[in-house]
Amino acid sequence: MSDALIVARGLEKRFCPVRALRGLDLEVRAGATLADIGPNGAGKSTLLRLISGLARPSGGTLRVGRDGGDRRSRRGRVGLIAHASFLYPALTARENLILAGRLHGIANPALRANQLLEEQELTAVAERRTGGFSRGMSQRLSIARGLVHDPEIILFDEPFSNLDDAGVCQVLEQMITLHQQGHTLIVATHDLEKVIFHANRLIIINSGQVVADGPVPEILPKVGHYGVRLPCAIQQGKAVTSWLKH
Repeated sequence: MSDALIVARGLEKRFCPVRALRGLDLEVRAGATLADIGPNGAGKSTLLRLISGLARPSGGTLRVGRDGGDRRSRRGRVGLIAHASFLYPALTARENLILAGRLHGIANPALRANQLLEEQELTAVAERRTGGFSRGMSQRLSIARGLVHDPEIILFDEPFSNLDDAGVCQVLEQMITLHQQGHTLIVATHDLEKVIFHANRLIIINSGQVVADGPVPEILPKVGHYGVRLPCAIQQGKAVTSWLKH
């Protein structure tokens, strides 16, 4: 058995008549920070939904965790943080986290909620209903909810969508911290320039398949060929190797 934490072989997902994933192969080792990029409709978000257990594959095999397990057990290993917050707007920030903790069966959801509110600097708004939160506050609370069960694998699906510069910095700082703590991260994004310095591996998904996979300096020159917008520094003709020295 492979020692990879996530293994996909011939992975298929169909939304009749659309084939969102077409025989996708992928391995992700523990502790990796993987940037998952590709054009609209390539299958990036679909892959994350399968890994998280929110959707079932139509074909192929998918193992999440070294010992595998069913979709139910997978949800205990994986945290999903998306551009949509999935918060309950009528509940307060604290209530949203307590509910998430109960759903995951953690021992003391109220204590865990307090810890996460402090970490995300949301204690001052803990008793406010989330329906009135700004985009940045909602995203920070969404991150807290995704971490409530301390998952080994954390998936970010377009996490920078509609965030201002301060919000983007907060998300990137959270990613750095999680990587340093040993979590495995997969970031599906169009905003390549926001994650390029933090990812240690880059994959390009196009038409439901992984068409390029490797270290960032090796894959970066190929992204334009697959319909992904290159960061301005490369468009202006700077060498990839010098641009990566940050």
